[in-house]
Amino acid sequence: MIYVFWSCKDKTEAKRVIDKLLDQRLIACASIFPKVESIYRWEGKTTKVKEVKVLLKTIPVNFEAIQDSILKDCSYEVPEIVQVDIPRGNPRYVSWLQEECLSNVY
Repeated sequence: MIYVFWSCKDKTEAKRVIDKLLDQRLIACASIFPKVESIYRWEGKTTKVKEVKVLLKTIPVNFEAIQDSILKDCSYEVPEIVQVDIPRGNPRYVSWLQEECLSNVY
């Protein structure tokens, strides 16, 4: 199992992309953290913005397709899309997650 962290401009964009990923069975679940303040350097300037952080729960084989989908549908020029490996978890939860995502692979 993996988590994919993604940052986007607002909840509307997050929900639109999440719905598509769920429909394609690329993710089993998503969590939206709606009020994130990000501070970063962009094009030589310090930037402070309010944005949305999304946590997608899936399996490793789906990462590339998820990334491609986000890049196609996201408004950010260079969105944060990172994979975090989860080596262990509640066996029943991990089993459910794999079942939800693996039906897309076969």
